[in-house]
Amino acid sequence: MDRENHANHGDDEEHEMENEDRKDMESGWAEISEKNMNMRASMREPLLVKGVNRGNATSQIAIVGSNTCPIESLDYEIIENELFKQDWRSRKRTQIFQYIFLKWAFALLIGLLTGLVGVFNTMTVENISGYKLLLNIYLMDEGRYFLAFVSFVGCNLILAVAAGSLCAFIAPAAAGSGIPEVKAYLNGIDAYSILAPSTLFVKIFGSILGVSAGFTMGKEGPMVHTGACIANFLGQGGSRKYHLTWKWLRFFKNDRDRRDLITCGAAAGVAAAFRAPVGGVLFALEEAASWWRSALLWRTFFTTAVVAFVLKAFVQLCSTGNCGLFGEGGLIMYDVSSAGATYGSGDILAAIFLGVIGGLFGSMYNYLIDKVLRVYSMINERGAVYRVLLVICISLLTSVCAFGLSWTVSCVPCPTESSKDCPTQTGNYLSFQCPSGSYNDLATLFLNTNDDAIRNLFSTNTTREFRISTLFIFFGAIYFLGIVTYGIAVPSGLFIPVILAGACYGRLVGRLFEPISDLDTGLYALLGAASFLGGTMRMTVSLCVILLELTNDLLLLPLMMLVLLVSKTVADIFNKGVYDQIVKLKGLPYLEAHAEPYMRQLVALDVVSGPLITFSGIEKVRNILDALKYTGHNGFPVIDEPPFVDSSELFGVVLRSHLLVLLKGKNFSSEQVISGQDILRKYAALDFAKPGSGKGIKLEDLDINEDEMEMYIDLHPITNASPYTVVETMSLAKAAILFRQLGLRHMCVVPKSQGRPPIVGILTRHDLMPEHVLGLYPHLKPHK
Repeated sequence: MDRENHANHGDDEEHEMENEDRKDMESGWAEISEKNMNMRASMREPLLVKGVNRGNATSQIAIVGSNTCPIESLDYEIIENELFKQDWRSRKRTQIFQYIFLKWAFALLIGLLTGLVGVFNTMTVENISGYKLLLNIYLMDEGRYFLAFVSFVGCNLILAVAAGSLCAFIAPAAAGSGIPEVKAYLNGIDAYSILAPSTLFVKIFGSILGVSAGFTMGKEGPMVHTGACIANFLGQGGSRKYHLTWKWLRFFKNDRDRRDLITCGAAAGVAAAFRAPVGGVLFALEEAASWWRSALLWRTFFTTAVVAFVLKAFVQLCSTGNCGLFGEGGLIMYDVSSAGATYGSGDILAAIFLGVIGGLFGSMYNYLIDKVLRVYSMINERGAVYRVLLVICISLLTSVCAFGLSWTVSCVPCPTESSKDCPTQTGNYLSFQCPSGSYNDLATLFLNTNDDAIRNLFSTNTTREFRISTLFIFFGAIYFLGIVTYGIAVPSGLFIPVILAGACYGRLVGRLFEPISDLDTGLYALLGAASFLGGTMRMTVSLCVILLELTNDLLLLPLMMLVLLVSKTVADIFNKGVYDQIVKLKGLPYLEAHAEPYMRQLVALDVVSGPLITFSGIEKVRNILDALKYTGHNGFPVIDEPPFVDSSELFGVVLRSHLLVLLKGKNFSSEQVISGQDILRKYAALDFAKPGSGKGIKLEDLDINEDEMEMYIDLHPITNASPYTVVETMSLAKAAILFRQLGLRHMCVVPKSQGRPPIVGILTRHDLMPEHVLGLYPHLKPHK
């Protein structure tokens, strides 16, 4: 509490409140300090375990363990060991040029491939959906209404089962939008198979089939995941299995460069999905990436520019109408620039009102999605068959709602002032069951592709095209179907259902404020979509730019900024953004950019788990094997002890993967001696580079006999001699922020006083999770 600020008020009541708060805080600190002292006293001695074959240390590890988790962290830290330094010194100017050239070459390839996949997705969805809807329209025109309904439901069901089977049986990780998974990966979380080639395959074809099946979802979210998968595939650093062993590729056998490539891939996915290259860069910066730098900004911008060129080339190629509706509007998908964007005070009030509505609806949407996903997770855990059955149920529900609700409304006479044909088989005025001279406004929204439905809602100079009752019905149906659809075993995005629902109530607000408004109802639909997007996803800058690039109406920028700011502010009162909720629901140990307030009441030592397994600089092979066998640790402190040094000191941290490589090479000695330069000549830095997914050396691959167990091995050449360390009394909040900003996997906690072991523990991201901290100190109140 800031005493000086309160002293300046000169108010006795505030002084009394301050004194009471200070007493409560001091008593809380005293309670915490007492518990921490007791914990430190109980942990300090048994915390440091030398090897695992001393006495009953093995059983101790099995019982106490450490805060480990099956979801691993990525190694973004530069491992500065002797091999790394030797490799860095030996690099020539040619190799540096190769490394820089490959970075830009991969950025080019990511943009090119993601753009091609985006074109393929759009054209395929337009053609499959088009043939399906044309069949339905033909049967309706023939008066065979029941057969039209059966064909509509049957086509949707076949496509849905195909999409669900791909996802359920081949790559379950491809379900959903994939944005939370990409966001978690860029935060440093290496979840299983989220970027695997099988996930990429299912993401592409599963999203095509799912969108074509008429589900209330979009292919835009999956495109972000698709771009990240393409980048990950290119960044594997070659493959011996497929004979891709070009020596240039060795530069990318590390998590740091893969992270940069996947950031470019996520940005390219947004650019390909929305035809918004600048919005893609800002999306990666604002929402996806946890770590950024100016050089990455340049490469990401270059990647999205390549996507824009690819899209523009195919737009021109398809301008003759041979590619479905892909060629319409160039890079502008929903052009609303024809409407005048002049506005007055009434429109500003309407924008604020839309922002409040968007925040309320968005927070409720996130709350309901969280509840539905928890129910679906119990169903999906029962096996692939149950996942497909859930897909079938949602497909039937969606088809019945779309066809049945469209049948219940009455026909609307065609507007006489409209320059467009009415009624039509496709477009703004769908005939459905209506006679000549009238159209079905609800079928115009339901029995169209999602892109056409948005285009109809955004259409300008069509104020009376949709009745108020139709907009209410469509909003309720889309709001409900969007919630129950997300989470089934189909690659699905949230952008399209949110845009559809927001555009509905945007047109309703436009009709409400029509007497005092100067804006077209189509522009109100755009503002409504922006408000709902801001209320669900809590993004501002990137959403604003994406929507402006989508609609080509820069004059609406001030109102859109206002709507997004208000909707995000209102929604943040109730809960977090939808992607943050999904990350937490999936159990991914995501580190937030800020530390929780209760972390300031603790120090780094308070959350350290024990026992800590350490190695000597020259360690017995048996001790290393036992540690690898009986623990799940991925990093081990290496401590030099006399007679090699005057007193015990922390030399560094060695990784499990590096130990496995070293043991497989069997560079052992019968005595505790430093290996010197011999090991540097036997190994190269590339031997310890990060392999592709699931291709590293495993403990089962080692073949060490009993005699070799009693030999020694020098760990100095492969130990990171410059690990990040914090003193044990550092605030946990400060340590957590440092951990995330540096992208660490291990953080060493060292003692403040001398005469103690040189290290008291290691912090990992799991030690910094609220569940772990509050589990140790349940009396602390979490920040809400």
